[in-house]
Amino acid sequence: MNVAYFLIPKSQVGYICDDSTVRQGLEKLRRSGYAALPVVTRENRYVGTVSEGDFLWYLVQDDPFRNEEIRPRSIRQTEDALVRDVLRIDRNPPVRITATIDQLVERAMNQNFIPVIDDLGSFIGIVTRRDIIRYFHEKDAPRTQKRA
Repeated sequence: MNVAYFLIPKSQVGYICDDSTVRQGLEKLRRSGYAALPVVTRENRYVGTVSEGDFLWYLVQDDPFRNEEIRPRSIRQTEDALVRDVLRIDRNPPVRITATIDQLVERAMNQNFIPVIDDLGSFIGIVTRRDIIRYFHEKDAPRTQKRA
């Protein structure tokens, strides 16, 4: 099975540019209805995934790992900071379009969606955990029905 079978192309996926302001990123995330979105450069390179939690930690304090009093940021400050300032070490690494189904399943155990890049490293879309589960469920359905 090929990754392309599961791929939701970039044109149908919500994503955020790394040079967008934090406020723009928050608005895009809210409109998307998802808890996390891929982040790409203007050159279409995948740089990470930003989540609601990443934005929350950014808003409530300068450094979430510092044991100091929390100093919330103002909404005005979200217009000056960029999404790339919010990104932490990526917990959602991409796969290449040539990845195997086993690699997809392994990644899907730990993340809701898997970013997909082409051989040049450009972001081309995502594969969702839901689509992988649906594939295996439908593949197994005829055997399950025979036993019943």
